[in-house]
Order: sequence, then C-alpha cells, then structure tokens
Amino acid sequence: MENISRYFCYHSLNVDENHFSLTVAVGLAILRLLFRNRNTMSQTISNISLHDLKSKFGLQRTFDEPFFPEWQLAQFPELNDFEQHFLNQAKEAYFNLIEYPPLLENTVKMAVLAPLLNLAGFYLYPFHSKSEYSVKIETVDGEIVVEGKIDVLVLKEQLWIMVIESKQAAFSIESGLAQILAYMLANKNQEKPCFGMITTGGSFVFIKLVKGEIPQYALSRVFELNNPGNDLYTVLGILKRLEQVALNEL
Repeated sequence: MENISRYFCYHSLNVDENHFSLTVAVGLAILRLLFRNRNTMSQTISNISLHDLKSKFGLQRTFDEPFFPEWQLAQFPELNDFEQHFLNQAKEAYFNLIEYPPLLENTVKMAVLAPLLNLAGFYLYPFHSKSEYSVKIETVDGEIVVEGKIDVLVLKEQLWIMVIESKQAAFSIESGLAQILAYMLANKNQEKPCFGMITTGGSFVFIKLVKGEIPQYALSRVFELNNPGNDLYTVLGILKRLEQVALNEL
C-alpha cells in the first residue's frame, strides 16, 4: 500500500491535471480491488467440505425419519416386466463394464443412469436436464463465496444428480456429498425442498435438502448392485416418487 501511495504522489508532480486525475482514478480502482479481495474469500466447490458448509452456511444433517419419507415408502409402484428386464440388463452391463477399468463417468451415464432416468420419465416434458451447471453461493454478508461447475444433471431445478467416476469411488460416494449439497444450497428456490442422487454406477444414495433459517439435509440408505436381487428396482421406485413430488408442485 505504501509503495502505491508513493508512486502516485511522485508522478502527480510531473503530469498535467487531466493525467493526474486519471492516475488517481486508476489507483483508487486498484485499491478497491485489493480491499475487496482481502475481505472476500473465494472457494471452489470441488474443494469444499461438509465442515465448510456447516460452519459457513449453517447446514445441518438430520436423522429424523419423517424428514425424508420420499425414499421410505413401504411400497413403490410395481414395475412391469419390461422395466424389470431393462434394469436387469443395466445391472449386467455394469458388472461387465467394471471388468475393464477405469469405469468413467460418461460410461456410467450411458449404461446405468440413462436407463433409470428414461424409465422414470425424466426426459419428458415438463422436465429438462442440464449438464456442467455453474452456481455461486455466499453468506448473508457476502464474505464467503463458493463457486464452480460440476458435470451434473439438473432436472426441473429440483433433482440434482452427480456421477462419480470409479477411480474416486474407492473413497465411497460420500466423497461427492459436500459438492452436491453446495449446488443444492445454491438453488434459488427457497420454499420447496430439493433432492439429489449420487451414484458411482454400482452404488446410489439420495439426499433431501430443506432450506430455511437453518438449512437441513438427510440421506437415504445406500443402494448397492452387489446386494442380492436388484436394488435398481428400488432406485427406480424412488425416482418415480420424486417425479410425482415435482409434478404435484407445478
């Protein structure tokens, strides 16, 4: 700061009035930038942690079962023979693909995620999807800014889906939890709950976030293709349930 001030004082003695005014204006702009950067901390979503979301944005996890009933229904709509056959093929495709690592994000989308979203009706009107969505969140006083992009599907601004590549999955799907929660927190709709799903292709977990004075979230249990039977049946049932929730709020 002292060097900047000394520079302007020295040069003001050797320039005309117009040049001096321009120099001062540029100097003030630089000073404002310096102070703004000093008072604002920027952080990318890829580096954010659950502790960051709790301490900076007040996010809390709840284990209260009534908070997230959408995944706990005793019975989901019964799947027809075509749907069961389709999901059985998706499961077989997944186990075939993991024999040839690494299992990349786009492969998971094509082999497992796309059939699920198609059967659930999320590619039909009034739903729409976006990929590589950009968001920014900040505290009330604007001191903390979190921004970034993520390759995620956003369905009608209510369902956020993150796919984790298998090379990251060794750390479990919880490695993406803070990131997807950050994107859900950035949703401008403060009144309606929003939902998320994280998948590695072989594991699935659902998230519900409710904003308010104290934002809260809850998780479903983890559904695994390694389990007996086919957990994709239940995953599809939950997606259909979330579809109905979204349609009812139109």
